[in-house]
Amino acid sequence: MGTDIDPGDGHDPDPAPGDPAPAPARKGVHRTDGELAGRVYGQARCASSCLDPDEWFPLALDVAKARDQAANAIAICTDCPVRTDCLELSLRHPFDISAYGVWGGLVEGERRALWRQWLAGTRVTEFL
Repeated sequence: MGTDIDPGDGHDPDPAPGDPAPAPARKGVHRTDGELAGRVYGQARCASSCLDPDEWFPLALDVAKARDQAANAIAICTDCPVRTDCLELSLRHPFDISAYGVWGGLVEGERRALWRQWLAGTRVTEFL
């Protein structure tokens, strides 16, 4: 998948070698990448926060240290109305738009650890 969000069905019709697998089929409401991106970019609390942008991108690789470095950003995510959409979007694009930083209140190492469970069908809400 490229770095652009596909406003269509959320799947790249011609993925490049090494691209992640498409999002698994889910029961219930399924939003396209474009719909998720619209909700996240339009309603996320991070968009109107006064935090230094660097606080959204912890440098530590260790999850506990990264969470500590990003504590102020994670606190903003806690009550965000689109937190689950944000995490869903990040899990769909783990190697491009959401490879780094805080998404859905989770740091990179946490999302990486959950990715295979999500691919297997675990709902995002079960991670929060």
